[in-house]
Amino acid sequence: MAVSSPKYQFTTLETRQKTNLFVLLLPALIFLVLFFVFPLLLVLLYSFLERGTYGGVNWTVSLSSYQRLTQGVYWGILWRSCWLALLTTIVCLIIGYPMAFFIATRSQPWRNILLVLVIIPFWTNFLVRTYAWMVLLRTEGVINTLGQNIHLIKEPLDLLFTPFAVSLGLIYGYLPFMVLPLYATLEKFNFSLVEAAHDLGANDINTFWRVVLPLSRRGIISGCLLVFIPSVGAFITPDLLGGAKTIMIGNVIQNQFIKSRDWPFGSALSILMMIVILIPILVYLRMSENEE
Repeated sequence: MAVSSPKYQFTTLETRQKTNLFVLLLPALIFLVLFFVFPLLLVLLYSFLERGTYGGVNWTVSLSSYQRLTQGVYWGILWRSCWLALLTTIVCLIIGYPMAFFIATRSQPWRNILLVLVIIPFWTNFLVRTYAWMVLLRTEGVINTLGQNIHLIKEPLDLLFTPFAVSLGLIYGYLPFMVLPLYATLEKFNFSLVEAAHDLGANDINTFWRVVLPLSRRGIISGCLLVFIPSVGAFITPDLLGGAKTIMIGNVIQNQFIKSRDWPFGSALSILMMIVILIPILVYLRMSENEE
C-alpha cells in the first residue's frame, strides 16, 4: 500500500491554504480593481487627451494639460492647499495628542464615553456641520453677536470667507482622524516605562520627550497622514467657508470637471495632487522600514 510522503502532504496543505486565502481575498481585489485601480487609470488616460468642443474629451493624445500646469497660478493654489493642510495637521496634533493621552489614561467606562464624544460629529453629515460653522462665523452670527453683547468687540469681525475660517473648518472636521490613531497607540503603551524613567531621575518633561513621544511615533505619523491627505484635496470646506478668497486645489479640480468641463486638465491636476500626497506616504513607508 502506497503512502504519500510528509513533504507531499505539506505541499498539498500549503497549496490549499493559499487557494482558500485567494478565494477570501477575491471580493476585496475585485472591489479595489473596479473602484480604485480602474478609475485611477481612467483619470491618467484622460490627462493625456484633448478637451472636447463641448466638454468631455477628444481621443487625441496631447500634453497640453500638463503644459498648463507650468502656469504659476496653479502652483500658487497648490502651495496654499499644502500650507493649509500642513497647518491643519500641526494644530490637530497639538490638540489631539493631549486628548488621546487623556482618554487612554482614564478607566474603561470613561474611555468608552469619551470615545463616543469624539465620534459623535460623524453622526451628522459633514456638509451640515460646515453650514453650522457658517452660521457661527458670519457677520450676524453667534460669535459676532455674542462679542458685541458682552462689549468684547465694537464692530463685527470678518471671520467668514477667510483663510482663518477654512483652517478652523478643516481642523474641526479632521480632528477625530488625529485623535483615534493616537488613542489606539497610547492605549497599548506600557506606563511602567514612565515609572522606570522617574526612578532613574528623569522629570516629567524628559520622560515625555524621551519615552512617551518616541514610542507613540507610529500613532503620530498615522494621524498626520489621515489628516494631511484629505485636507490637501478638501473642496467643500474652502468652498463654503472660504468663498472665492481661499481657493484650494480641490476647488479647482471640481470646477474643471463640473463647470468648465475640461476633463483632461482636471485629470492632470488630480494626478499632480496625487503625486504631492504620495510623497508623505513614501516617507512614512521608508521610516517604517528603517524601524524594522
